[in-house]
This record gives sequence, C-alpha cells and structure tokens, in this order.
Amino acid sequence: MRFLGVDPSTKTGFVVIDEHGQVLREKEITGIGSVDPKRMRTMIVDLMAHIQKGDVIAIEGFGFKSQQAVQNGGIGWGIRMALDARKIPYIEVAPNALKKYVGVTGWTGEKGNKKRLTGPQKKKAVKEGVYSHYGYTHKSDNVIDAFVLSQIAKDAWELINEDLLPLNDRVMPEYQNEVLNTILKGAI
Repeated sequence: MRFLGVDPSTKTGFVVIDEHGQVLREKEITGIGSVDPKRMRTMIVDLMAHIQKGDVIAIEGFGFKSQQAVQNGGIGWGIRMALDARKIPYIEVAPNALKKYVGVTGWTGEKGNKKRLTGPQKKKAVKEGVYSHYGYTHKSDNVIDAFVLSQIAKDAWELINEDLLPLNDRVMPEYQNEVLNTILKGAI
C-alpha cells in the first residue's frame, strides 16, 4: 500500500509513505519556468506521473487567506481535476485539521495570555510538531505538510479497514482521533 500527501501550492509538496510509515518519495514540485499556465500545467503533470491506481491520497483543502489564493486555487483545482479524470479518489483535509493532527492549535501562551501564531511561527510550530510526532523533517514547509497528509491518509485507511489490518501499536492522541472522525464523516 502507498499513502500520498499532496500540499497544493505554488511549490507543491508531495510525499509517499508505505504501510509502515516509511518515506518512499518526497518532493517539492515547482513546474517548468515561471509563466502560467505552463508552470501550473507542468507541475500537475509532474505530480500525476508519481500517482498510481490504488494509492490512498490526502490533499490539503483550500486556504484562501493566502496572498496567492488565485494561483493556489488554480493549482488545487487542477490537481483535483487530474485525479478525477483518472478516477482516483482522495481525502480532503482542511488546513487547520492538518495542523491539529500534529498538536498545533495556532495559539501560543497560557490561558488568559494567548497570542495567535503568525505565518512563520505557525510553520515553525508545525515543523516541530511533525518532528516530535514522527521524527520527520524536511527543508520545505510544503513537503512537511505533505508528510502529515500522507500520515492522515494512512491512519484514515487503517481506521476504515481495521478489520483487515490491525492498527499500528501506537495510541493516537485525542486530537488526531477528532481530525480523523471529522474527515471520515465527510467522506462517507
């Protein structure tokens, strides 16, 4: 079994793991050149060349608060249309659910004195959360997000198919169970 995480962005993160959580492929996909639509099209073609029938895929949902919302929306929809054309299903994961999966709330500080994490602070918190949960790191924030998505794909598949495959021996934190339950309710 292969489990894929896709973080659609101007630099799309892509990670493939096996049933044991071992990374088989990790890549930041940028496309050819800097002029759209060629760059976006070649990015999607590159991504789709790595995807196989039977892969279990989790893709990050749209985060339209970014300054590149139009480009990211185009890339995200392009990837979804390419998957649909090949009849490959995928799990949609909200950006905040991805962060929650590694224990990041978006806030720092004690009750009564909390501050919202900004973009770079949030990325750093996610990077630290991924390392503490999985021992994984990468120079690209997009690849790190894709790694979390691949883990979500794997854990969701195991949860759905628990009669066929025993869940790995780790006990999931409650926040991971909440994320999976929310995703699976939407997928059923």
